[in-house]
Amino acid sequence: MNQKQLIGWVLAIAAINWGLAGVLNINLVEMILGTGTILAKVAYAIIGVVGVYKVYYMLTMKKK
Repeated sequence: MNQKQLIGWVLAIAAINWGLAGVLNINLVEMILGTGTILAKVAYAIIGVVGVYKVYYMLTMKKK
């Protein structure tokens, strides 16, 4: 799996989690990793870093 695929998967999973949280009040990250645990915080941090990287990439990529 290359970097683009990994970033795509992380963002897709995060989007699904937000959709479930908004519509059904289900937070998969907290269900799987626990509420307020170090693992949940690490997961959210990774998602945040990936999101910032994706925004940076989109703003700085050259149009072909």
